[in-house]
Amino acid sequence: MSRTYVSTQLRRVVAGRTHNCCAYCLQPELFALCSHEIDHVIAEKHGGETVEGNLALACKLCNTYKGSDIASIDPESGEIVRLYQPGRDRWSEHFQLEGSGLMPLTDLARTTVWLLDLNRSERQEERPLWFAAGLLDWLEVD
Repeated sequence: MSRTYVSTQLRRVVAGRTHNCCAYCLQPELFALCSHEIDHVIAEKHGGETVEGNLALACKLCNTYKGSDIASIDPESGEIVRLYQPGRDRWSEHFQLEGSGLMPLTDLARTTVWLLDLNRSERQEERPLWFAAGLLDWLEVD
């Protein structure tokens, strides 16, 4: 299946929603070794469209871990649970920052944190620096 082209203008809009940070692990693109990618939250092969509401900026690692998955098995309950959808779900309703870790507040957040390994050690080491630099001030942190 060929990938649909995402225009420069659409990429800017999608990246702007998260201030050029990964919508999943929060890594600012400025600190990535390669450009962040545009993720189809619902993959095209599952009927997802190339429209603003179905796109998210994702770092290479998060996009690779997620792939075309739209759900996974909740590591706590063993149930199949959909993943966090950046264009649909409100971050602060599903995640909370606890120190440098992303703590899930819901089953879909827990499943997303687990599948995408959002609390991998390098992210936990980097997040305080991003906050100190003011790069995550846009986050809705309650």
